[in-house]
Amino acid sequence: MTPDPTAWFRESISEDLYQEARISNTVYSARSPYQAIEIIDTLPFGRTLVLDGKTQSSQTDEFIYHEILVHPAMLVHPNPQTVFIAGGGEGATLRDALSHRSVKHALMVDIDQEVVEASRRHLPAWHAGAFDDPRTTLLHQDAGRYLENTHSTFDVIFIDLSDPVEGNPSALLFTERFFSVVRDRLAPGGIMALQAETVDYGRTAAFTAICHTLSQVFEKVVPYHIVVPSFSGDWGFATASQTLDPSSLSQPHVDSLLAARLTRPCRAYDGITHQGLFILPRLLREALAAETHVLTEANPLIVP
Repeated sequence: MTPDPTAWFRESISEDLYQEARISNTVYSARSPYQAIEIIDTLPFGRTLVLDGKTQSSQTDEFIYHEILVHPAMLVHPNPQTVFIAGGGEGATLRDALSHRSVKHALMVDIDQEVVEASRRHLPAWHAGAFDDPRTTLLHQDAGRYLENTHSTFDVIFIDLSDPVEGNPSALLFTERFFSVVRDRLAPGGIMALQAETVDYGRTAAFTAICHTLSQVFEKVVPYHIVVPSFSGDWGFATASQTLDPSSLSQPHVDSLLAARLTRPCRAYDGITHQGLFILPRLLREALAAETHVLTEANPLIVP
């Protein structure tokens, strides 16, 4: 099929910056009770999931994002058996968590069933059958409310939410109160990991606020980053725990753990990549050190 030369996906990166990608096909378009959902085929990034106009993951680099979100936290835990995923609609976070042989149960709670069903049908490489793995429990409800009401605890908790744009319920899950709920739902020696927005120069306010807010709740907050091209640059992540620090793992140790623990090979992540994740540029280190903003329900994180 010849792409329509007039068909472009234009995404707001900030108030003053846009990224555009030529579209060859619109695979799926709908509006759920929570957000606008699109799955499009683009020339630069392949098939792409877009929620509320924001790229969530793309065919050419989703494995970078998901491997980097999942494996540092999983590897630093000595024996991760129970996993909780807030969000993660495409199923790729679930896929990578279940690649660890030690995992006995993974509970994924995503409020938007329509995103999950569209991903199940149109993004099979993302979930790779993880939704049907006997270790998986999939629920469609508010992840924050679920964690508040459950008495279960988990070895590893992943917060894999869409960007907290105006009107999206995910905004309330980047707050001190929610992070306190997550802390209380971690098993002893547990760890959480989350996507923490861009770390591109001049646009680090969300990242630094997330990390500072985490530091009000957890003893060890470890920020890290990697370039995700479809996200238009360098993307931030963080782990939070009372005791665990993934940056302490050496290159040989990471490679040894990957060989021993995983049932599927990584495409982006290995020991050398792991070491590089935690090297933050000076300007970002200075911004983190200067941050004082604590995210609350009255003053949540909203990205443009």
